[in-house]
Amino acid sequence: MSEKEYFPKRAMSIQAHPDDQEFTVAGTLARWVQARCEVMSVIVTSGESGSNEPSRDGSYKLELARLREAEQSSANSVLGIHETVFLHYPDGELEPTLNLRRDLTRLIRRYKPEAVVTGDPQGVFYGNGYINHPDHRAAAQAALYAVFPSSETRLIFMELLTEGYEPHKVKRLYVHGSEKSDTWVDIAGTIGIKISALEKHISQLGDWDPEKMIREWAAEEGKGHGLEYAEAFKVMTLVEDKSES
Repeated sequence: MSEKEYFPKRAMSIQAHPDDQEFTVAGTLARWVQARCEVMSVIVTSGESGSNEPSRDGSYKLELARLREAEQSSANSVLGIHETVFLHYPDGELEPTLNLRRDLTRLIRRYKPEAVVTGDPQGVFYGNGYINHPDHRAAAQAALYAVFPSSETRLIFMELLTEGYEPHKVKRLYVHGSEKSDTWVDIAGTIGIKISALEKHISQLGDWDPEKMIREWAAEEGKGHGLEYAEAFKVMTLVEDKSES
């Protein structure tokens, strides 16, 4: 990062599925936790469609949802995240609805994060071998518009005022998976924590060891920026903090 590194006092990670966070931004979240940031993890679905085993049918979804939620909670404990919210939207069928945006707006107003971390709603193709999951884009779009304009605008979702949730303005939005990244966070000191957290998602990893791939990804992100391992973001600064200048 070219500027003084930013450490929020309170942050919220909003992701579609259990394990999305660990594959993408867990090194940054662990770094913030080490700097005494209070991080909250919001998982929109429970990943209950995450199995292609022929022996499984729809009745397995409830069991898998419970398993994946437990894995995410374990991963968050490794990262030092003590608050996890599962919204239980349907895995594989997620849409950026007003109901989802309202639920995320409620959480932002309730927990008042300075920074929100989510994906890029515009990201569809990554390289020539990966089509972005539509749930990722839906969760990211709902999160983006919950941050602005919904969480800070009094007359949007007025029922939240009745519930006691006053508007809150997020200072910074961290978008991962962007083709126009402008901020690189040094995760050399936390990449081991990121890998350990990812390894908690046994239902998805099976016997596969993700360490080599995660280190290769992080090394590629850090290349050209003087960093051994990094995570990359497009950062929207929605409130200028004069104390940093």
